[in-house]
Amino acid sequence: MVVTHRPGPLPIKCRSVPKTRHAVRHVIRHTPEAPTAVRELSPGERIDAHRHDDHQIVYAGSGVVAVTTDAGTWFAPGTRAIWVPAGCVHAHRAHGHLALHLVGLPAGTNPLGLDAPTVLSVGPLLRELIVARTRDPEDDSPERRRLRAVLLDQLRVSPQQPMQLPTPTDPRLAAVCDRLHDDPADPRGLAELAAAAGAGERTLSRLFRRELGMTFPQWRTQLRLYHALRMLADGMPVTAVAHCCGWSSASAFIDVFRRAYGYTPGTHHRRD
Repeated sequence: MVVTHRPGPLPIKCRSVPKTRHAVRHVIRHTPEAPTAVRELSPGERIDAHRHDDHQIVYAGSGVVAVTTDAGTWFAPGTRAIWVPAGCVHAHRAHGHLALHLVGLPAGTNPLGLDAPTVLSVGPLLRELIVARTRDPEDDSPERRRLRAVLLDQLRVSPQQPMQLPTPTDPRLAAVCDRLHDDPADPRGLAELAAAAGAGERTLSRLFRRELGMTFPQWRTQLRLYHALRMLADGMPVTAVAHCCGWSSASAFIDVFRRAYGYTPGTHHRRD
């Protein structure tokens, strides 16, 4: 357990955080057909590394779902879904009580032409289509086929969202990422973190852009949002989440969260 003391009447205990790196194991299960189904997962429960010959849509009806590959981790609350392409080795992790909706699609059906895991926006209509599709997957009536066609139409117009934590390969960059995974509230800037990792600030800045595809501030915000989602899904109060993830105030956290996900952290609590 990591205990962080800040000014205030009472210290807030911030629980240690799960690593997102190296989550895909060497034993890989092959399930040729990607299932269309609903699964209920308990907080922290995992589905180990596996792959399908089909594409799959992964959606959290409640809780937060994280999908991890060797390339990184993608995460999604109820306003997002994750596209997992055919053949991609991946694992799932539940944050909070997860209602995991899975929609399998044949390898030849790829409405967005995506060849890597991608987070997509989910509006009210697409949400209801995913839930309806997983409710009775064996029903192949004309009505259900029309529902599937509308679902594919909605996928074609779903904006892609930058909700990924790529896996670093350079050991200096990995050391910095691990430190901030362990304590997302660590206030140190890039220069101090680089010195602790035995690297120069400019070198580390280049590594963030080259390996992770984003600047250090962008990556840190993604990291904090990921941990904020999982803490909220576990029932932690909004003020405590803001503190444990490094925001200067609850209002600053709420503003960043709303701009990222389209709703407030309090709404996230009520939804789950």
